[in-house]
Amino acid sequence: MELTGSQIVMECLLEQGVDTVFGYPGGTILNIYDELYKYSDKIKHILTSHEQGAAHAADGYARATGKVGVCMATSGPGATNLVTGIATAYMDSVPLVAITANVNLPLLGKDTFQEVDIAGVTMPITKHGYIVKDVTKLAATLRKAFAIAKSGRPGPVLVDITKDVTAAKCKFTKEEPKPIEIPKRYTEKDIETALKLIEKSKKPYIYAGGGVVISGAAAELSEFAHKIDAPVCDTLMGKGGFDGNDKLYTGMIGMHGTKASNLGVSECDLLIALGARFSDRVIGNAGKFASKAKVLHIDIDPAEINKNIKTTASIIGDVKEILTILNSKLTKRSNPEWIEHIEELKEKYPLKYDTSKLTCPYVIEQLYEVTNGDAIITTDVGQHQMWAAQYYKFKEPRTFLSSGGLGTMGYGLGASIGAKVGRPDKIVCNIGGDGCFRMNMNELATASRFNIPIIQIIINNSVLGMVRQWQTLFYEKRYSNTVLTDKVDYCKVAEGLGCEAIRVTKKEEVKDALNRAIEMKAPVVIECVIDSDDKVFPMVSPGAAISEVFDESDLG
Repeated sequence: MELTGSQIVMECLLEQGVDTVFGYPGGTILNIYDELYKYSDKIKHILTSHEQGAAHAADGYARATGKVGVCMATSGPGATNLVTGIATAYMDSVPLVAITANVNLPLLGKDTFQEVDIAGVTMPITKHGYIVKDVTKLAATLRKAFAIAKSGRPGPVLVDITKDVTAAKCKFTKEEPKPIEIPKRYTEKDIETALKLIEKSKKPYIYAGGGVVISGAAAELSEFAHKIDAPVCDTLMGKGGFDGNDKLYTGMIGMHGTKASNLGVSECDLLIALGARFSDRVIGNAGKFASKAKVLHIDIDPAEINKNIKTTASIIGDVKEILTILNSKLTKRSNPEWIEHIEELKEKYPLKYDTSKLTCPYVIEQLYEVTNGDAIITTDVGQHQMWAAQYYKFKEPRTFLSSGGLGTMGYGLGASIGAKVGRPDKIVCNIGGDGCFRMNMNELATASRFNIPIIQIIINNSVLGMVRQWQTLFYEKRYSNTVLTDKVDYCKVAEGLGCEAIRVTKKEEVKDALNRAIEMKAPVVIECVIDSDDKVFPMVSPGAAISEVFDESDLG
C-alpha cells in the first residue's frame, strides 16, 4: 500500500508495539501530528508543557515498563529542548527513540527558520542518530532505530525527518519486528575462570548495578547470592535488582552508601560486579577501591571492562544469561564467618537520622509504610535522591527511577508522569527538592490536563541542599547562591496548575497527608518543610577511599 511519510511513522510505531508518545508539536512536525490525530484511537499522545518534560516522561515510561519510550518534537528549539532528556537516557542506558522533524530538504544548511542539525548536536549522547531525506528509507530507518535502542546495552536513538519526507508517498509493507539477538562474546573458558574464582573465594561480595534491572535478572541474582552465600550491595541504578529486605542485602555502595557496604567491599577477597560501570561516585579513590579483592566483572558492554577498575576476570554478556549459566554449574556453599562479620557491620553502623523533627528520611519511611514498599519512586537529584535510595526498601526492579549518570535536576516529575502512564496499576511518587521542583514544575499542568494521579513530594529546605552540604563541609560555609528563601508558595503554584496541594510541617501530619494523596486519585503535591542544614550521611569525601566513609558522629 502507498502511504505518506507521516503515515509510515504511525504504522512503524504500531509495529513496535508503541501505545504512547510524549511530545510537543510545531511547524515542521505538523504532518506527523496530523496523523497522530487520526491514529488517536491506537496511539495515545501526552502533550507535555515543555519538550524536556516529554523526553523525561518517555524515559520514565521506558524505565518503568522495560519498553522503548518515544518522544517527539519539532525542529530547532523543539529538538534542542530534548537534548537534556536524551543525555539523561544515554548515561543511564534507557531505550528511547526521539523523533524530530526538520526543515524541507532543499532548505537544509541554509540557516532556515528553526533549523538545527539535531543529529549532529546529539551525536555524542545517542547510540545512533539518523536524518531521513528519502521517504523510501523511512520505514527501514525507524525499524533500525528501535532495534538499536533496545539491543545490547540500551540507549537513545534519534530519528530526524525532513518535512517534505513526512508528506511524500511511497509503498509500505508491514513487517513484524525481528527478535533481538544477543551476540555471544564469552567463551567456556571465561565461565570456568569465573567459577574457579567464586569457588576459591572465602569472602565474596556482589556489587549489583543497573544491568541487573535492565536484563531482568532479579530472580537469577537472588538465586546466585544465596547459592554462593555472598552479601549484596547495589548502585543507585541497581535499586530493586535485589530485594532490599533480603538478609544478604547491605545497602547502597559509594559516596552515600552504607558503612556496611563500603567497609565490606573494602575487606572482601572477591568482588563480583554485575551490570555495573564502576562509576566515580561508587569507587571513590580508584587506587584504593576493593584493594584486597580480585574483581570479576560481568557486563554486556565490552567498553566497560577495565575502563575504570582493572579486573581479574570478566565475562562479556547479558547478566541474566550469564547468571543462569553460573547458577546451573555452582553448588551451594556457605561462608558463615564472613556473613556474620557483615551482619556485625550492619548492626554497628545502621542508617540513622534525627527522629525529633520532620526530616526527609522520616517522610520516606512513612511513604514506604503507607505503600507497603510497592510504589514506583522517581526522584530528582540531590539530598532527597540519596535519602530515597537509602530509606525506601525497593523489593523489585523498575520501581526506582532516578537520573544517576547525568544527575539531571528536574528529571523526576516528567519521569513520574511517564511511569504512571506506563504502569497505571502502581502508586507513583516523585520525590524532589524545592530547587529541583522549580526546574520543571510546569509539568504539573501535564498531570492535571490528563488527570494523571502522580504524587509530587517537595522536600522544601529553602536551599540547594546537596550543594549547601558540600559548602558546609568543604567550603567553610560560604553559601554562594544556594539559598532559596523567597516568596514562592509551592502549594499555590500546584493549585494554580490544576493540582491538589497539602503542606506538611510536622511529623504527625505526614502519614495522613500521604493517605489523603493516594485516596484522591488525582495529581497531588505534598510540600514537606524541613531544616536547611539537614545532611545526607554516611558520606565519602571526594577523592577519598570508600573505606574512609564517615557520618555525623565522626565529625565530633
